[in-house]
Amino acid sequence: MTKSKLLLLTILGLVTTAVFGQEFTPNYDESKIPDYTLPNALVFEDGTPVNSVEQWDARRKEILHLFEKEMYGIMPGWEGGVHAETVYQNDTAMAGQATVKEVKLTLKYQRRELEMYLLLHIPNSRKNAPLFLGYNFYGNHTTTHDPKVHLTRSWVNNNIDFNITENKANESTRGVRIKRWPYQEIIARGYAVGTIYYGEVDPDFDDNFRNGVHALLKQPSDSSSWASVAAWAWGLSRAMDYLETDEKIDPDRIAVLGHSRLGKAAVWAGATDERFAMVISNNSGCGGAAISRRQYGETVWRINNRFPHWFTPNFSKYNEKEHLLPFDQHQLLALIAPRPLYVASATDDQWADPKGEFLSAVEATKVYRFLGLTGLPAAEMPKPESPVIHGTIAYHIRTGKHDITLYDWQQYMNFADRFWGAW
Repeated sequence: MTKSKLLLLTILGLVTTAVFGQEFTPNYDESKIPDYTLPNALVFEDGTPVNSVEQWDARRKEILHLFEKEMYGIMPGWEGGVHAETVYQNDTAMAGQATVKEVKLTLKYQRRELEMYLLLHIPNSRKNAPLFLGYNFYGNHTTTHDPKVHLTRSWVNNNIDFNITENKANESTRGVRIKRWPYQEIIARGYAVGTIYYGEVDPDFDDNFRNGVHALLKQPSDSSSWASVAAWAWGLSRAMDYLETDEKIDPDRIAVLGHSRLGKAAVWAGATDERFAMVISNNSGCGGAAISRRQYGETVWRINNRFPHWFTPNFSKYNEKEHLLPFDQHQLLALIAPRPLYVASATDDQWADPKGEFLSAVEATKVYRFLGLTGLPAAEMPKPESPVIHGTIAYHIRTGKHDITLYDWQQYMNFADRFWGAW
């Protein structure tokens, strides 16, 4: 290990993190969590209780608007077109078990264009396959060793482990994230899977929104303008626009999933686009599935200061004032109802607050039960590797670090089997 790499790892491993000249020490002590009261998803802002499905529909819109205005930002409508071009296809991949194809999706608005590449692995053994859709972190080429898969030309995060410098992808990174995308196992289970490099939709750095979909649409900005998490969610909806036209995919059985920051985007995509039939949050933490009021691990203040481009400017009003939030993340999960929802955590990922993710799913269960569904059939957090998947909401915590693993994928497919039929 080089001295520079050792120094960087040492810095990253420090418990106390300096952010913009201020010190941040995460709380990992349950006894230090402040007292809090969660806002009730089944009570309107004026105090009126929700007593019918029709009233829940109205309350859902109210909650959704609050999240738009105060956290993720208001996404613009889409009046442009999506032109699809298959740039690579192999009908006999995986010894004939799968079709692999990459589709260039060109989003056109007025005279401006944005390109994103959707990499699909589709089982040849069935028609109208259900599909898992999610973003990847470093380019489609990092999820496979296939030399014909597009090497992204978009901005990418530098990574000393992957030899990425100057924010440019290179051939040496082909296949470096293949463990996160177990294509062989997914195909064997009869599922299709699609992935897009998230940086092609909106590069993950703060430049006052002059790139990606923000540059495509050129929307006027204000305190509730959409930011990057909302932009990534919006991009997943544009991928759905295409998937509805692909004759090999069942558009009524598409699960949107994401890990970490992309888990935040996946849940917001599921909340704002009800075409997604299932939603999967993998270690999404603060700003995703975890309850903000717990102030455990990453907090609203820390995420806004470290990643000011992720959320709308209004969200900064709640830095170190989580108790003033007019919502909390259990209500975001409730917006997925009545569709199946899976929330997952990892034992060594205390930064993402596994208990807060679990408790959020427990609270969202109240809405599912109001709608006559099971929700999460557990009141106590399960032990590692003991998934609770027999309700409309599922949860597991696995041993290990902040990652998405084959074990996670296996549980998601088991959950999907319950609703879409085992293959």
